[in-house]
Amino acid sequence: MARFRIGHGYDIHRIVPGRPLVLGGVKFDTDYGLDGHSDADCLTHAICDAILGAAALPDIGHFFPNTDPAFKNIDSQVLLQRVCTEVANQGYTLLNIDASVIAERPKIYPRLADMKAALAKSTGLFPDEIGLKATTNEGVGDLGKGIAIAAHAVALLLRS
Repeated sequence: MARFRIGHGYDIHRIVPGRPLVLGGVKFDTDYGLDGHSDADCLTHAICDAILGAAALPDIGHFFPNTDPAFKNIDSQVLLQRVCTEVANQGYTLLNIDASVIAERPKIYPRLADMKAALAKSTGLFPDEIGLKATTNEGVGDLGKGIAIAAHAVALLLRS
C-alpha cells in the first residue's frame, strides 16, 4: 500500500443575493453569497473532497448529504474538522493542501492570510502547509460572468 496518497477536489456554487459569502472559513463583506445547503463554502468543500479522495473515501456529499436538515447552513469548517478526524481514524496524517479559488468578485487576495489561518485551525496544519491562490476565469463562462465561484484543491496524506 502506498505511503503517500494524493487527492483532488472541486466545487462550484452559484452566487445569490442575500446570503453571507464564506470562503475558506472567512466571511467577506458583500451583499451576496453562494447558494447551497450548508454555508456553501466552495473552497472548504473542495478541500474536504481532496482529503477524502486521497484516503479513497466517498465524497463530501456522502458524509454530509444536502438532504439532511442537520447540515442546513452548517459552518463548513465543522465539516472539514470531521473529514480530518475521519481520515485520521483511517490511519492517515494530512501533510499539506494546495488550493485555488476562481472568482471574478470579490477580490480574494487581501483575505488569503485570514483564509489560511482559518483552514489551518480546522485541519491542524500550519498556515505554511497550505498553499492558497486566487484567480479569475478571464470573463469566460459562468465563473467569468461573475455568477459563480469555484475552487480546486489537492491534498497529500501519509499512511501511518
